[in-house]
Amino acid sequence: MFEEPVEKWFRLEGKTAVVTGAVGILGKYFCRGLASVGADVAVIDLDEDSCQKFAKELRQEYGTDAMGVACDITSPEEVGQMVEEVVGTLGKINVLHNNAAAKSKDLTEYFTSFEDYSYREWQEMMRVNVDGMFLVAQAVGKQMLSQGQGGSIIQTASVYGVVAPDQRIYEGSEYMGVEINTPAVYATSKAAVIGLTKYLATYWAKENIRVNAITPGGVESGQNEQFQSLYSRRVPLGRMGKASEMVGALVYLASDASSYVTGQNLIVDGGLTTW
Repeated sequence: MFEEPVEKWFRLEGKTAVVTGAVGILGKYFCRGLASVGADVAVIDLDEDSCQKFAKELRQEYGTDAMGVACDITSPEEVGQMVEEVVGTLGKINVLHNNAAAKSKDLTEYFTSFEDYSYREWQEMMRVNVDGMFLVAQAVGKQMLSQGQGGSIIQTASVYGVVAPDQRIYEGSEYMGVEINTPAVYATSKAAVIGLTKYLATYWAKENIRVNAITPGGVESGQNEQFQSLYSRRVPLGRMGKASEMVGALVYLASDASSYVTGQNLIVDGGLTTW
């Protein structure tokens, strides 16, 4: 017999979770998922007003505590200040969802072919997707060590950090009116996320800080019908994912339900990487 009902393993009452990229396409779903199981949530993103407004929504909807903090995760100083502010207000950090990813200011430049790709664009994407993830993991991990109670760190990767994109699905595919592909910088940066995850999982294991990755497959987010159709044919379940379908994996990895899980990459892709 279990000592307590299994559903309690998934609860996060008394825990504080930090989510970066918190007001993005998936970020709001992730924050709501954590708040719905009792966590106090620190909403971290670039725009302070958006963060604070969304934190207020979380407090009203779930009755848990929440705060919004603007932070450029590529700045060591801002990351350090963010951690201090979260601890000063919410008291501690038990869960980190290292979720922020770069958003290009110029979609045409972002989707340029590999042969003509701008080094400046490459560097900017890497600054956020790799350097920023390093800085946040470092600062929050140090805070978790000082608390001496372990913790859970979850980092968002991508199927294209695991397998190469099928270039055929981009024929006639568009996003916001721009012809799209998966740039090499995106795939490379997400592969780095998985590598960092495995490294930190073994590095901090003795301190009971678990580190795992969550890998979403393609999620509907404004792609044209052609892309959705071609992508869905590559997926055993026959469709793209929904943002809400990523949340269960996060709650599992954040909670005691996964207390013996570390160094793993939980892929939520409808089976795409299976074949």
